[in-house]
Amino acid sequence: MRVEEIGIPGTFLIEPDHISDSRGVFYESLRTDVLERSAGIAFQPRQINYSVSRRHTLRGIHSVSVPPGQAKFVTCVRGALRDIVVDLRVGSPTFGRHQVNELDAASGRSVYVPEGVGHGFLALTDDACICYVVSTTYVPGTQIDINPLDPDLDLPWECAGTPLISDKDAQAPTLAEALAAGTLSDFAAV
Repeated sequence: MRVEEIGIPGTFLIEPDHISDSRGVFYESLRTDVLERSAGIAFQPRQINYSVSRRHTLRGIHSVSVPPGQAKFVTCVRGALRDIVVDLRVGSPTFGRHQVNELDAASGRSVYVPEGVGHGFLALTDDACICYVVSTTYVPGTQIDINPLDPDLDLPWECAGTPLISDKDAQAPTLAEALAAGTLSDFAAV
């Protein structure tokens, strides 16, 4: 398993080692001991979520306020998706910057998203399924949503046609509006 920091401090791409034979493939998707040894992350899963989406479905950008905060270990378990993380931590050297990764079930690649960093994805296949292993349980009222089509963020969704997006995400504030409202986490606090 390879763990590599990617563009935004504390965000990592995890590439599993595959063992293949005539029956198929085996790989370890999550090893908390490897994350801790390789990246200094003491990740303790508290909840596991799945989201199934049609092709061209756009979900995000989502985060959780600190406290309670929520780190995510994100894996595509069926199909493929364009995964984007955005640094929402005020005072971070990469505040407002994003990182794009292609995740698919065949590769088993995962992304570790630290507290205060936003996450979203575009389903590239029908019936795409994403798994979120998260560090805290759901706490109503702590969600931070940023409009994934915020023109100032200019995220490279590269969707052919109009994406399918929830009203909640379409009406979410821009990054500038969330910053002005004081809803974002401070880099030093996470």
